[in-house]
Amino acid sequence: TLDARVQSLVVEALRRQLTDLAGSSVRDAAAVVLDNATGDVLAYVGSAGPASRAREVDGAAALRQAGSTLKPFLYGLAIERGYLTAASLLEDSPVHLDTGVGLYVPQNYDRDFKGTVSVRTALASSLNVPAVRTLILAGVEALRDRLRAFGYRSLDQPGEHYGYSLALGSADVSLLDQANAYRALANGGVWSPVRWRLDEAAGVSRRVLSAAAAHIVSDILADPAARAPTFGLDSPLATAYWAAVKTGTSKNLRDNWCLG
Repeated sequence: TLDARVQSLVVEALRRQLTDLAGSSVRDAAAVVLDNATGDVLAYVGSAGPASRAREVDGAAALRQAGSTLKPFLYGLAIERGYLTAASLLEDSPVHLDTGVGLYVPQNYDRDFKGTVSVRTALASSLNVPAVRTLILAGVEALRDRLRAFGYRSLDQPGEHYGYSLALGSADVSLLDQANAYRALANGGVWSPVRWRLDEAAGVSRRVLSAAAAHIVSDILADPAARAPTFGLDSPLATAYWAAVKTGTSKNLRDNWCLG
């Protein structure tokens, strides 16, 4: 299913990105492009960059910490079940949670708190404390089950194994599973497997999120004003066309994700 034109575009885009980031100790990149309608893998780059120290590692298949990229599925679950709407208010303020093995004290990326914010702003601006508060509403086990339904095959432990930090993406996932989960959002909450060969039959699809919740989440992820408190109005995410996009950063700033 690889498309030579798309593959070449992706390889060149990664080359440019890595050249621009050479001074920031960024040496590796991976990318996957899927056809939303069919699930065809149009481009697949597991490793890129002349300065890579791990060229044989397939970054598209490797399990890496998800960071904030799981938040859309958390909010989608809460919206679908009627716990929240896009306009619901959440408190972005310090919180201390007793986990049984000590206190869990989530922080935002910028170590700042925004006070009372809407769900729209909390998700688009990727605020951590409101996400943890939302997980308390929805339940860790329910989120883990929903992520499994979205195709995150590596989440094979019960919810209590991940705890509250699952809201902030403490689990390890692959780029391929990530891309296909976001493809399900693009398809209105309907998931189906990816396709590698043109002679393969289409995989069985299943609804994993209501169409209404998928639409609301996608609309939030495409809202530049709601994204502004964290990213500003002029960022690489502010495209000239409609695009729903979410970023994520792993612990110790080891990895950066961008999914759309």
